[in-house]
Amino acid sequence: MSDPPKKETEIARRIRARGLARGRAPAQIAVDIHDQCGPLFGITPIKAHRLAHGVALSDIVAQVRALFEIDGKPEPKLGDTLLSAYESGYKRPGPEYLHYLCAVYRVEPDDLGYRSPCICGRAHATRPAEANGGPSPAGVPSQREPGPRAPDETDALIGAVVVPSPDDRHWVSVRNPRGPDRADGPVSIDVGEEDIVLRRTLLSLLAGSGVVTLDGQFLGAVDNLRRKMDDTLVSATVSPTMLDQWEETTLGYGQQYQATPSLRMLCDVLLDFSEVRRMADKRQPVELQERLLRIAAQLSGLSGLIMINLGDHRLARSFFRTARTAADETGDRKLRAWVTVREALVPMYYGDPREALHLARKAQDLAGRDPSVAAAMAPAVEARALGQLALRGRGDAAPSARRALLRGRSVFDQLSKEYTGDLVFGFTERQMTFYEGDTYTNLGDHKGGEESLSKALTLYAPTDRVDLTLVRLDRAACKLHAGHPDAALAGAREAILDLPAEHRSDILVHRARQIGAAVGAKHPGLPALNEFYEALAGPHVQSPTTPPPKPSVPPAEQV
Repeated sequence: MSDPPKKETEIARRIRARGLARGRAPAQIAVDIHDQCGPLFGITPIKAHRLAHGVALSDIVAQVRALFEIDGKPEPKLGDTLLSAYESGYKRPGPEYLHYLCAVYRVEPDDLGYRSPCICGRAHATRPAEANGGPSPAGVPSQREPGPRAPDETDALIGAVVVPSPDDRHWVSVRNPRGPDRADGPVSIDVGEEDIVLRRTLLSLLAGSGVVTLDGQFLGAVDNLRRKMDDTLVSATVSPTMLDQWEETTLGYGQQYQATPSLRMLCDVLLDFSEVRRMADKRQPVELQERLLRIAAQLSGLSGLIMINLGDHRLARSFFRTARTAADETGDRKLRAWVTVREALVPMYYGDPREALHLARKAQDLAGRDPSVAAAMAPAVEARALGQLALRGRGDAAPSARRALLRGRSVFDQLSKEYTGDLVFGFTERQMTFYEGDTYTNLGDHKGGEESLSKALTLYAPTDRVDLTLVRLDRAACKLHAGHPDAALAGAREAILDLPAEHRSDILVHRARQIGAAVGAKHPGLPALNEFYEALAGPHVQSPTTPPPKPSVPPAEQV
C-alpha cells in the first residue's frame, strides 16, 4: 500500500524544522514553504509566513491586537475567520491591517503577496527595538545576521542570490531590490530621459532659437512621461508633501496659459508633472492623497489642452485619459466633469462635432445641478457642437443650440468670482461670449455673431493670444457667411500674421486653413486664395503628426 497523502501543515512543519536547523530566518523559510507547497496545495505567500512561524491563526490575531493596543488604537475587528479569508485569497487586507500584518511577520507587503508599498513608508524587517541595538522580543528569533553568511544549498534551491553589502555587516537578498534601506527611499534622484529632453528643449527656447520643431524624440518623451504617471496612478494610491506650493503653481499655469507660447508652456508643465509623479511614487501620507490626485488631474488636463494647441490629437486624448484616471480616484464629480468638458474640445476642433456633443452632455451629467465651471461650460460647448452640425445641414440642431446657450448663460450667471477669473480651470465672461459668438456664426446669425464676437474682443487681454486669435478668425468666418470672401481672407491672414511665430500654434493655423477651404469651396479661383495660403505657409509650431497643408479645399461646412 502507498503512503497516505501528507497534509500541507505536515509538509510545512518539516520545511520549517529543516530551515531552523540550518539557521534560516522565518522570512526565508516562508519562501521555501510557498515554493514547495504552493503548487500542490495553493498556499498563498501570507499563509506561508504564518506556517513559517509555526503558529496558529489565533496567535497572529492576538499579536495584531497587541500592536493596536500599544499604538493606542481601539481593538481591531480582525479575527480568525477574516485572517483565514486573507490566507485563502478570498479577501485582501486593507492598508491598516496590511501594515500590522507586515509588522507581525517583519516583512514587506510584496513578501505577503500584495504589490503595494505600506502606508507607513518604513521597512518592517527590523523592529524599532532592534534598530536601536535592543534585544529581540522574547520568543522571536532576530533576523539580524551576526556577520557575513555564505549562500547555502537552500538558497540555491529557492533561487535566492545573496550578495554582501558595501559595509560587509550583513547580507542583502536581491529578492528585495531596495534592500534594508527601503524606508530611506532611493539614493539618487529619479531624473529620467524625458526630463533631459524637456529641459534641452526649454533651454533652446530660452536661448532665442525661434520656432522649435516637435520631433519624434520630443513627443516620445512627452508620451513616456504621461505613461509613467498612468502606471503610478494604476499601481498605487499616493499623496504629496508641500501641496500648497504645487496647487499654487498649478493655478499659476492657468493664468499663464494664453500668454506663454504653447511649447514653452508644455515644457514647464511637464517638468512639474514629472516631479508630482516622483512624489506620488514615494507614497506620501494617505490623508493628502486626494489633493495630489487633483493636481495630477489638473496638470494632465492642462497638458491635453496644450497638445490640442500643438495639433497632436492622439497625445491630447492620452493626457485627458490620464486626467480621468486621476480624477476618478478623487471621487470629485466636478473635477471629472471639468476633464470631460475640456476633452470635448479635441473632437470639436479636429474631429467629429457629434463626439464633442456626446462629451459635453456627459460632462453635464457629471456636473449635476449645482453651479460649477463644467456645469456652465458644458452647455456652451454643446451649443458650439450643435452649431457645427447645423452648418452641416442638421435641421434640428439650430433650436437645440440656442436652448443650450440659454442654459449655459443661466448657470454662468450663478458662478462666483472664484470660478470666473481663470481661462483654464474656470470659465470666464470672455469665454462665454466667445462661445456665444461662435455658435451664432455657425447658425448663420451674422448680426448676433458679429455682436458677440466684437464684445469678446474687448474683454480679452492682448496676452490671451489663443482665444483672442480664435475670436478674430470667427469674425472672418462671419464675414464669409455675410458674402465678403476677400474680407474674410484678409481678416484670417491678419489674425495669424499678427502673432509672433512661437505663438502660431497648430490650432490657430488649422482654423485659418478651414476658412480658406470654405472660401475656395464657395468662390473657386479667387485670386486672394494663393496669397492667403502663402502667408499661412510661414513658420509656426506644429506637431509632426499634423498633415501638411493642402491647396485643395474640403467642404464649406467645416468652418
